[in-house]
Amino acid sequence: MTIRFASICGTFALLTALASQPAAAQSESVLRIAMTAGDIPLTAGIPDQGFEGWRFVGYNLYDSLVLWDLSRSDVIADIKPGLASSWHIDPNNSRRWIFELRKDVKFHDGSPLTAADIVWNFERFTKESAPQFNARQFAFARAYLGNFDSVEKVDDYTVAFITKQPDSLFPYNVSFLMMVSPRRSAEVNNDADAFARNPSGTGPYRFSRMVPGERLELVKNPDYWDKARVPKHDRLVLLPMPEASTRTASLLSGQVDWIEAPAPDAIPRLRSSRMQIVTNAYPHNWAYQLNFVDGPFKDIRVRRAANHALNRADFKEMLGGIALEGFATVPPSTSYYGNPVRYEYDPAKARALLREAGCLPCKVTFAISTSGSGQMQPLPMNELVKSQLEAAGFQVDLKVMDWNVLLQVGRDGREKHTEINGINISRATQDPFNGMFRFVWSAQLAPRGSNWGHYQNPAMDALINKALATFDPDARLPILRQIHEKMSEDAVMLWVAHDLNPRAMSPRVRGFVQAQSWFQDLTPITIAPR
Repeated sequence: MTIRFASICGTFALLTALASQPAAAQSESVLRIAMTAGDIPLTAGIPDQGFEGWRFVGYNLYDSLVLWDLSRSDVIADIKPGLASSWHIDPNNSRRWIFELRKDVKFHDGSPLTAADIVWNFERFTKESAPQFNARQFAFARAYLGNFDSVEKVDDYTVAFITKQPDSLFPYNVSFLMMVSPRRSAEVNNDADAFARNPSGTGPYRFSRMVPGERLELVKNPDYWDKARVPKHDRLVLLPMPEASTRTASLLSGQVDWIEAPAPDAIPRLRSSRMQIVTNAYPHNWAYQLNFVDGPFKDIRVRRAANHALNRADFKEMLGGIALEGFATVPPSTSYYGNPVRYEYDPAKARALLREAGCLPCKVTFAISTSGSGQMQPLPMNELVKSQLEAAGFQVDLKVMDWNVLLQVGRDGREKHTEINGINISRATQDPFNGMFRFVWSAQLAPRGSNWGHYQNPAMDALINKALATFDPDARLPILRQIHEKMSEDAVMLWVAHDLNPRAMSPRVRGFVQAQSWFQDLTPITIAPR
């Protein structure tokens, strides 16, 4: 009763604060979004708060050389030209990618984008001796720069990247690296905190104002280089609301127009109140990365036991059907899904495997979050995981923490957290490198990359190196299938579900196309008058 009362009071206080905000000018159209994030994503370039930070701040304030085509709902989104109009591998050097830049792009401060700005930005991520180097941005970029060696200006509108080894998927990694204005950074003596308070990118929205911990307001950039993506509303207001009940109440009361991840049990009420419930399949993996060095999961029998212990149909039912049962890293609609092992629910088999491994009861600790980007409904889902694992012979300790803290645990790697046996960070799987390679490639061992649990297998490394050296997509496809199948065979994760990306919005929201992507394009949206 006390917890419920506190939650209600907290919701009321937040809604009161929202209601007290000054009304926008009558002629201004405003889109107000309640995020699952616990705080406003960082505005200094590459955002924090997981891929929700990229979705709402990264790709709105900024652009990368390569962007995602989010214009369709019927196919999995793929990359398209961004600040670079084209790119190709140097025919004389398989480690050299050449990117041609657009010539009509300006930063929000009015300065033009040139090749020198691209070099400056990559040195911001990578070169500790550079005056603009930012350790926090380096930490966020590191997972995408494992194969990066150097960058050079070829001419005013051409840059060349040298990779450490042939890398057929390098353009996908470039898509996650935001370009900020060197001129604005120089104005604040390369102080990233000062830059974040008045940032300048090239994106479809410009910074307007921020109330720390409460709201971020962006306004449309009428001079955006892609005229088809100049926002069709005037102002975008982003509100961090980690509690699903608070998000639901704010939508029903008219304080926001859009909420991420509505609680499944709230969806019937939202529908009866004429709210739009939008879902779509997309490349997403709600799973646990496991510790392969410290603790029970270094034994494949224990990893397989954990996967057999879960009744994934129960998770789908708990989520109101808005999920796919997760038996492998990528969803079955992925072209390189192949024929992975299907770990069916079999608690007796799980217990037998634990007994064979000499780990019964088998004590494990998972690091989980209270909310966060793509985390779906993390607390009830983790409680169900705990219940089902314990029914099969595990003893589970859930170590609950803030989303950003959990992300830092993921970046640190297992060496700093040897007491943790698995981390529950949901992941995008929309390209092979970021969906698979970075979790099982020895070159990506954390903290250099995202191989948190330090999985190492020479056969897997050989397959990944072969895929990276194969530039023909058709020839690369069967190699990708082998990698996905081997991940399954080795039970490299504890798989649970694939999200269907639910969001709820007011009937006043028009023109939104839900892409099959972690990211979404907000620019086509219009807001009907009240």
